[in-house]
Amino acid sequence: MSHDIYIRITKLALAATLIASASLALAQPRFGNPSPTAGSDTSQRANASADQALYQPVEYTNANKRGPAVIVIPGEIKSNNATFLQKFTANNIADFGEVELSSANFPVLERSNLGPLLKEFELAYNLGDPDQARKFLRMGKLKTTKYVVKFDILKTEQVAAAQQGFDGRAIGNIAGLLGGYGSRGGAVASAGVGSVQTSESSGVWIIGMRYKIVNAETTEQVATGYTEEKMEVGAKSTSVLGVSNSQQGGVSLDTMVQRLVQKSVWEIDSKYK
Repeated sequence: MSHDIYIRITKLALAATLIASASLALAQPRFGNPSPTAGSDTSQRANASADQALYQPVEYTNANKRGPAVIVIPGEIKSNNATFLQKFTANNIADFGEVELSSANFPVLERSNLGPLLKEFELAYNLGDPDQARKFLRMGKLKTTKYVVKFDILKTEQVAAAQQGFDGRAIGNIAGLLGGYGSRGGAVASAGVGSVQTSESSGVWIIGMRYKIVNAETTEQVATGYTEEKMEVGAKSTSVLGVSNSQQGGVSLDTMVQRLVQKSVWEIDSKYK
């Protein structure tokens, strides 16, 4: 085969690959935005804020290396924060753990495969009862499990809050006095400055997560780790001469928990494969 023919075949193969990739991209689901404010300034600002909270996959260091078989059992939520407890259960956190460990190339046994044995299985490990745990390890797919992993929430607390604002009514009254209430200029100045209202508030939370890796056969702890993240929620508003502008947002508790799981799994992937 001549060099020119080889180059032509290579180019044709590359072109075919690009066409196939483009066809696949075009086939991806596309969703519209039915909001009546879609494309407006408020929509753009709200979407820009929401983009910061979108799920971001992590590039795990050893993702190309297959890890040992694991099962994720629901951990403990030791926080007494009512908002968090209303929103989350240990099962939610274990679900995030299964997703991320799978992404890191750990074979994960679905908890649903355990059926009614799940509660007994959790109890055996939480109590550190190796004899009882081994009974479950002899059953079906559990025979291949090397590690049991759990994620515990140890802290959810608001550690800081700050707010500031401006109310123009007092300065507006002064402007009216200086300009004279009988004058048109004084009245305009008083109305204009007095209409200005601004407010801004921020709250910062700290959420802490611990992970534990337990030997599936002996129930002995293999490793543990702890990580924290800050979560900020804020709001601001402005009103001038009847024209108002407000915005609020921040990373949600769901996103924070998932990011903490990602940090924990990154460490597990880096150290314990």
